[in-house]
Amino acid sequence: MDGTTDGGAVGTGRTPADPFAWLDDAAEARRRAGLVRTLRHRPAREDLLDLAGNDYLGLVRHPRVTRAAADAALRWGGGSTGSRLVTGSTALHAELEAELAAFCGAEAALVFSSGYTANLAALTALTDADTVLVSDALNHASLIDGCRLSRARVVRAAHRDPDAVRAALAAAPERRALVVSDSVFSVDGDAAPLAELAAVCREHGAALLTDDAHGLGVLGPGGSGAQAAAGLAGAPDVLSTVTLSKSLGSQGGAVVGPRRVVEHLVQAARTFIFDTGLAPAAVGAALGALRLLREEPQRAERAGQVARALAERLAAAGLPVSSPQAAVVSVRVDAPGSALAWAAACREKGLAVGCFRPPSVPDRWSRLRLTARADLTDAEIDFAVDVIARTEPEV
Repeated sequence: MDGTTDGGAVGTGRTPADPFAWLDDAAEARRRAGLVRTLRHRPAREDLLDLAGNDYLGLVRHPRVTRAAADAALRWGGGSTGSRLVTGSTALHAELEAELAAFCGAEAALVFSSGYTANLAALTALTDADTVLVSDALNHASLIDGCRLSRARVVRAAHRDPDAVRAALAAAPERRALVVSDSVFSVDGDAAPLAELAAVCREHGAALLTDDAHGLGVLGPGGSGAQAAAGLAGAPDVLSTVTLSKSLGSQGGAVVGPRRVVEHLVQAARTFIFDTGLAPAAVGAALGALRLLREEPQRAERAGQVARALAERLAAAGLPVSSPQAAVVSVRVDAPGSALAWAAACREKGLAVGCFRPPSVPDRWSRLRLTARADLTDAEIDFAVDVIARTEPEV
């Protein structure tokens, strides 16, 4: 006998020669729930008003940004060739880090290949088994994954609740503590109470890490970020992670904060040590966008104005819309299928909107997600509101 039966491997119930059979059941369950995700190839140019992407300042196609990307690729090559500790770091990376830190009012910055890897770096390299991590219940997936990968004990705190954070820190026996929160939450666009969180952290000797992916370029003086808006820029016990792929129209991420934190990440962060450096074209584009924003700080305020205008007009049309505190606006939908149908109807009318469905949204509500752009005209705002209101599906 060969030790197997018709029912599968001995004592396991596994199907012989088909270890991925369970994927078919998982796919069918997603299909029945209306939760199948589909890759849609975006053309280079599309005759749609785009409120689905994260190009908050309208810089992704700005001639100065695309020229900076092209010039960087021509000078430094198409890729970085290796990790930044081997061959992947260039003078351009150093320029971006210096200017990004200065813009945010921090001592130093360290560029990563994505905002995701920047979050993983900070959460894993700044914690150990004698650390408590207090994480907002609605934090981004990259923060959640960083918490899971850390060796710290993780406490999930109620959303935007400094008192819950205070209670968690007061009860923690660990020698070190790190509080982590999105600065602006990506689903509804609500902002964390950063000043209050920082005060709570200081009561208990904790550090504060904020993911400013949706704050940089929109909040703070001239778009310098949520920490600057909260009066925390340059604080020795606070750091932030940022993305270069939203307001700065490029790709990549960075940790911005105290110099000793950045120096430690160079030595200890696995997503820095073992990852290929950010491609020169992306570095060049981000640097070009950052310099443009410094020259045109009004773009930051305009993005907020557009978000508020969208929310006010959608609310006036009777839709259940969020109250944006940065550049993200969402409209709640009763079911995933309705959200998909609504987004598809908007696209047919010439408007691209985001569609968020479970499990991406932890409260089980589906949403249309709109991202305000600084370059939208009043006529385009009117068009977007009209399309969304006219295509609302019947409950």
